[in-house]
Amino acid sequence: MELLDRKDYVKATSALSKMTINNLFARSVLEGKITGKVYADNKLSPTTFYILHPYGMSLLLGNSSNHQFNEQFKNHALNTGKNRQRYEWMQVFPDSWNPVLATLLGDQLVKLEDNEEDLQAGIVELNNRVNFKFNKEKFLLTKLIQPAGNEDIAIVQTDAVLFREMKGSVTPADFWDSEQDFLKNGFAYSLLYQGKLAATAFSACWFGELFELGIETNPEFRGQGFARLVCTKLIEFCIQQGYEPLWACRQANTGSYQLALKLGFDVSSITPYYRLSK
Repeated sequence: MELLDRKDYVKATSALSKMTINNLFARSVLEGKITGKVYADNKLSPTTFYILHPYGMSLLLGNSSNHQFNEQFKNHALNTGKNRQRYEWMQVFPDSWNPVLATLLGDQLVKLEDNEEDLQAGIVELNNRVNFKFNKEKFLLTKLIQPAGNEDIAIVQTDAVLFREMKGSVTPADFWDSEQDFLKNGFAYSLLYQGKLAATAFSACWFGELFELGIETNPEFRGQGFARLVCTKLIEFCIQQGYEPLWACRQANTGSYQLALKLGFDVSSITPYYRLSK
């Protein structure tokens, strides 16, 4: 696995263009919208790539029969060098990678339902990732409307102060290189309850008409419908501007999965999703 220079990221674009499911996080790295890393089998004429988004999402892409690369990748996946300090959530394309990984990892690949403990070092956990397609008619029929006259709730466009204030596991700061970059090139709404930041719905990845949503709710405000309410506002913005809202999550993330359905999204695909241990 060789680390590519940013100027060589273009060598991966042809392979990525063949991918038939949502790949905006990887595209963000390749096109320099966020600073990530791209590894390849070689720098001169690469055919196999590993694209790593700084949030911890990754994509194993291209030729799956490169044995030398695969052995090197096995060491990365199992973190044999103890270089990885956080989980990575990996997708693969094409599907030929799945049997290759099953053979390569052997007993060190475990299914989510068979893993009763927290992910141990040297283990890769097999999950599923769900991609959704937006159903505008369903959204308009079932959208949650902000209660009229409720002065406790205010939904405002996210500014620099709210960008810095939003904390959690999925925030705008995880998907944009800087506050300035987000304010110039991103978009979000924040819901305030009695003047206190409760939830933020934001553009995690944005290319032309494709607008992938992210959502975070402060723990003290969860379970009150605020995530759905602020996401509804952001989806209305997308509809007004002609953008296509996108949503994806782990199948085991029941909160995100159910929220997507309530917002008018339909399941479009379910694919393997690998969690690499730290």
